[in-house]
Amino acid sequence: MNSIFGKLARRSALASAMSLAVLMSVGVAQAADAPAQRVGVRGEITALEGDALKVHTLGNEEVTVGLTKDTQVRGVTLARISDIKPGSYIGTAAMPGPDGTLTAMEVHVFPPEMAGTGDGHRPFDLAPGSSMTNGRVGELKVANGRTLTLSYKGGEKTVVVPENVPVVNLVPGDRSLLKPGVKVALFAVPEVDGRLTALGISAGENGVKPPM
Repeated sequence: MNSIFGKLARRSALASAMSLAVLMSVGVAQAADAPAQRVGVRGEITALEGDALKVHTLGNEEVTVGLTKDTQVRGVTLARISDIKPGSYIGTAAMPGPDGTLTAMEVHVFPPEMAGTGDGHRPFDLAPGSSMTNGRVGELKVANGRTLTLSYKGGEKTVVVPENVPVVNLVPGDRSLLKPGVKVALFAVPEVDGRLTALGISAGENGVKPPM
C-alpha cells in the first residue's frame, strides 16, 4: 500500500513540475512577444560619437542611446499661444480634472507637414497620471482662460492652457541639431542586450529646453 501511495506521490510531483515548466515557458514566450516598452530620456547632450548619443539626464545619470537611420530628429523652438489657430495640429502633455477637462503642462505645435503625427490620447510619463493628446484644434478661446478643444480620431478633449505653461513649435530637424549642450527629450526602446535605441528625439534650438 505504501509503495502505491509513493508512486502516486511521485507521479503527482512530476506532473506538477511539468505543469510549472510549461507555464514558465509560456510566460517567457509571451514576454518575448510583448511590445517593447518605451523609455523616456530627458536631459542635456554631452557627446555624439558615431551612432551613440550621450545624455546627462535630469535625474543626474549618464545615459548612452543608440541612433539608427530611422531615428526621427525634430527641432524645438519657442512659440506663443497666439500661434495656435483653429485647425492647428498640436500636442499637449496634461493632467485630467474631475470633469474630464485637461490642464496642459506644455503645448507643442506641429507644422502643417507634420499634421497627424501621433494622433490620439494616451498615458504619458511627464508626471504620474499625465496624458499626451495629439489632435487638431477646433474651438479656441484665448481671451477666456486660454481654453481649446482638441479633436483626434475617435475622440475630443477640452484643454485649458495656464498662463505659465510653455508653448513650443516642433519643426523638422536632423542630426546636425545633436550637439553637446543641447537640451533634448527623447523616447527609446531597450534592446535584448540592455542598450537603448532612440525612436525619436526633440532637440531644443537656441537654448530652448523641450518641455514635453
